[in-house]
Amino acid sequence: MTTTASEQTDNDAGLLTIDQLSGRSGVSVRTIRFYSGKGLLPPPTLRGRLGLYGPQHIARLELISELTAMGYTLAAVEGFLAKLPADADTDALALQRALLVPWVAEQPEELSLLELNRRVGRTLTEDELEALDALGVLELRPGGSIVMRGSQALETALVFIGTGVPLAHLQSLRDAFEKHMDALVHDLLEAFQNQVLQPYRDRGRPVAERARLREQFNQMKPLAVQGVVNAFARAMTRQVIKRYKP
Repeated sequence: MTTTASEQTDNDAGLLTIDQLSGRSGVSVRTIRFYSGKGLLPPPTLRGRLGLYGPQHIARLELISELTAMGYTLAAVEGFLAKLPADADTDALALQRALLVPWVAEQPEELSLLELNRRVGRTLTEDELEALDALGVLELRPGGSIVMRGSQALETALVFIGTGVPLAHLQSLRDAFEKHMDALVHDLLEAFQNQVLQPYRDRGRPVAERARLREQFNQMKPLAVQGVVNAFARAMTRQVIKRYKP
């Protein structure tokens, strides 16, 4: 059956040129072409020599941007996308974003020491910077750049450091948090994988369930954070009574 010019126009409604895609996604044309050459984006729809891009391309660019902002290498991003079907629709990509985006409200931010001092309102000492790095609130990178993992965490850590707690204790705190949080998150995700995600996959990844599954995972985030806070408070109370009761 021959497609009429009118039908072709209807089919192309909502499609974007590469310049329009760049403006919509905030990713440069040069980078879009680079991603396409690496196979991270599906080919555009061709109209003569003109390539047109749709919602699927926007969704993939958003996912790539999320992952690179989280610090994943391009090789890791390729690995994530390789696990997705080439024709994965926007709902499938949105679900993938929900599973991969960080659970913190504030994203890591790279800045100079001058900018960091301006945020704090004073000049941080080398000891304070070392202590913040030990706690994982900051990451001091070669060349002088600094990655800040949330202004609220920075303020809280500075108050704690101001009490004069030894650096070795700060490092022990970070090691303890990392060790036990890894184990806790492993168990939480294992339960979600076995009881929610795998049954969805076994049912053939029905499109109608994707939005609900994404919502379930997103709602698990604040529930898990609050659960950790409550469980930590109860455990701390038990341990303090056990160790320091008269």
